[in-house]
Amino acid sequence: MLASAFVACSGNKRVADDVRGDPNASLSVADVQKVLAQGIAEALARGTDATLAVVDRVGNVLAVYRMGDKENRRITLATRIEGAGLEGIRLPVAAARVNIDDQAAITKAVTAAYLSSEGNAFSTRTASQIVQEHFNPQEKRSPAGPLFGVQFSQLACSDLMRSSSEVGPQRSPLGLSGDPGGFPLYKDGVPVGGVGAIADGRYGLGIDDGDVDEAIAYAATFGFAAPIDRRADRITADGKTLRFSYLGFSDLFTTPAVAPALASVAAATGGLVAVTGYFDGIPRAGTIFGQPGSGIRPDREGTFPGEDAFVLVDARDVPRFPPRSGTANTTLSQAEVQALLRSALAVANRTRAQIRRPLGAQARVTISVSDTEGEILGVVRTRDAPVFGIDVSLQKARSAAFLSSSRAAAFLESLPDAKYLQTTDQEVRVSRSIALGSYLGATRAFLGDQAAFADGRVAYSARAIGNLARPFFPDGIDGESPGPFSKPAGEWSVLSTGLQLDLSINAILQHVLFVAGATMADVTPGCTGVDLSVNPLGFTPPVKDVRLGNGLQIFPGGVPVYRGGTVVGAVGVSGDGVDQDDMIAFLGVHEASAALGGSITNAPPDRRADVLSPRGVRLRYVQCPQAPFRDNHDQRPCAGK
Repeated sequence: MLASAFVACSGNKRVADDVRGDPNASLSVADVQKVLAQGIAEALARGTDATLAVVDRVGNVLAVYRMGDKENRRITLATRIEGAGLEGIRLPVAAARVNIDDQAAITKAVTAAYLSSEGNAFSTRTASQIVQEHFNPQEKRSPAGPLFGVQFSQLACSDLMRSSSEVGPQRSPLGLSGDPGGFPLYKDGVPVGGVGAIADGRYGLGIDDGDVDEAIAYAATFGFAAPIDRRADRITADGKTLRFSYLGFSDLFTTPAVAPALASVAAATGGLVAVTGYFDGIPRAGTIFGQPGSGIRPDREGTFPGEDAFVLVDARDVPRFPPRSGTANTTLSQAEVQALLRSALAVANRTRAQIRRPLGAQARVTISVSDTEGEILGVVRTRDAPVFGIDVSLQKARSAAFLSSSRAAAFLESLPDAKYLQTTDQEVRVSRSIALGSYLGATRAFLGDQAAFADGRVAYSARAIGNLARPFFPDGIDGESPGPFSKPAGEWSVLSTGLQLDLSINAILQHVLFVAGATMADVTPGCTGVDLSVNPLGFTPPVKDVRLGNGLQIFPGGVPVYRGGTVVGAVGVSGDGVDQDDMIAFLGVHEASAALGGSITNAPPDRRADVLSPRGVRLRYVQCPQAPFRDNHDQRPCAGK
């Protein structure tokens, strides 16, 4: 009854997505306390301790509350395997009395906030559905999820994401989460943040339907729940309905509307906890999205006239990534970068969205341009694009530029080994070391090309890179061996993807252990090149190279940019359906090329990765949707380009 009343009064209300500084479009301290109190009441009713976190839309942590004794809040990172990647790490243990429950809750809250927008509301259960080796999960002989690999974005080592001392978008301790128990928060139809909860001691995928984490987090959303018509379960991808929650408010053990106030919760129940680098222990109000304090605001400089563009700004309200020239003589000029961004914006504004409501709405994305050195040459957003796409668009651009260059092989071989940790009551030790150059050898054998990634002969898009990173090749064909960038069967999971994770795992571990309270420095910007040692446990800083400065990405939406036969940079797009992302990047380059008289182009057709057919299966380069535009009926927008 309460649930239906809530939907009737606010669940379907839609407001304009051009927030103009209305304080009601953000979470107040009282709102944050109410969210926590409702989640705590549900946890108490279920007889369990939970850790809850609340964030605003750009990831500022507004509160973290831990129930019970921290010594009993052990969390295991685990899905379906043990001993590979991040799988099997357990903390606290006798040898390392440090907690990661707070980081898990923050990650879930950030995930829900970052994946959601005015046009879509996604939970961490949605995330779980779209990152696994099959879509839908456990449906055999189906391709991987459309956002396969997105979990390793928003990382603390990213040189794009920010720390709590700066304006957003904020970093996330464990990237993005596929563990149910994270939901977006809305006020009068406006997305204002997210809440995350962990109680079951396991941070993984939450395969079963009766997830206690999800129940606690869902209770916390009462009064701030996602509008029904925008929830993931009203949206389809590849003809399949997305998932949001298996719960309704009537399934809860409590009535959230009458949950005791946070101030009245017994001190013995738990309390607010400070989290190093994220939260100082004092509840705070959220920022207003779209205003300078959020780190994202409209393009007031007129750099992108008529395109309804938004830009990233620093604490002084100065744009962080205006168009600029690249770092080498043959690279992109400022005018070319601006043309690439403007053309991609124009394509996005004409494109029909895949993952937004109402049907027929335009795509909302972030667009990034990098040069071959990984330098950020420009970042711009369309209105209301989901926040996760900021970091991901740059990952896609850098990945395409890097692997299309002639120096990728040498860089991979120069990096220190990836280290996997094992935590027991007796010790924390390195259980395995993975030479990153081994992926290079495997890929060369797979492609039958001993010069791969050293001669710059082949142009690799983000989609082609993803083909090489799937646990089955061809994608989705069970029983086939993996692509050379992937872990093999028995070692692959969403917490153990292969090259993608192994490039950044040392940096991820450094940050997680630092936040947990281990005696070490925090990670510095740059996800590759961190070295890990034990006895004593320690890390050395990353290499001074930003070619993969925020990590590798392995799902579609990035293409390299060429001048003649030389790669000079790349464009990455993220925020909508992956085919839309692909098309906006590809046509953005094509239309910029036309505007500039051909000074830059897409990769020559005979250089694109789809000329390769390892195991007799052609790699994919880009895939554009049919009839994607809102203003015409062009059925094949990328044909012949």
